Amino acid sequence: MSLIETEWLEKNLNNVKIIDCSWHMPQTERDSYEEYKSRHIPNAIFFDLDNNSKKNTNLPHMLVKKSDWEKIVSGMGINKNDQIVVYDNSDVISSCRCWFNFIYFGHDPKLIHILNGGLNKWLKEKREITKDISHIENSNYKSFEKKELVKDKYSIDENIKSKKFKVIDARSKDRFLGKVPEPRKGLRSGKIENSFCIPFSYCINHDKTFKSKKELEKIFESCLGNINEKNIVFSCGSGVTACVLALAYSLINDKYQPIIYDGSWAEYGII
Repeated sequence: MSLIETEWLEKNLNNVKIIDCSWHMPQTERDSYEEYKSRHIPNAIFFDLDNNSKKNTNLPHMLVKKSDWEKIVSGMGINKNDQIVVYDNSDVISSCRCWFNFIYFGHDPKLIHILNGGLNKWLKEKREITKDISHIENSNYKSFEKKELVKDKYSIDENIKSKKFKVIDARSKDRFLGKVPEPRKGLRSGKIENSFCIPFSYCINHDKTFKSKKELEKIFESCLGNINEKNIVFSCGSGVTACVLALAYSLINDKYQPIIYDGSWAEYGII
């Protein structure tokens, strides 16, 4: 049950921890925290994707150290046995990155969910919103790293020879094929050798909900030929939309654990 619907969340507002993980591409000039302060789902806690990523690196959205993650989540008042619902108001479905972070740091995947359609669907259905920011009592969150869920540049390069896993890129076809320049400065155009491309947008409907299981099966089958594979690594521009594909694939293959190339093209494409 990685995806939950708005009806379910409305009935369980007080039984789950709710996280607003809205993040916007820099060129949109939108401030996700200001938007959160103006309106959010009741009891929602804001998760700043930029601030809650590794600081001592030029690469965006890299995972923090275990000790830093424990401080972040403790400051959100979340405990290990909490059910969590993450949503966003983003064109890139940024909630999936928060979902992946919790799984990587050992939260039970059965307890971490994405709100299908996010704030966009919640607002269209005229469900309750608020400006009130809930008081948070710090917890003492303890985590452990599932290091097998992340690949680095060395393992990506080694795999070009060994072909132990398949790399699927969530960027647009034009970026993947090098037909357009990268939006981030200092990066060449192109792709990882032997990688495949499924633009994350292929998995999302116009209303920001995920496509049906049958539709997702067709999308992944057209790329992989087999939707039972477990050795799949997702990549993108900066590690956000790779997680959208990882969640989409987990919806059709319940044995799959999300695996991400954390540096993604922001690292691999450095000139």
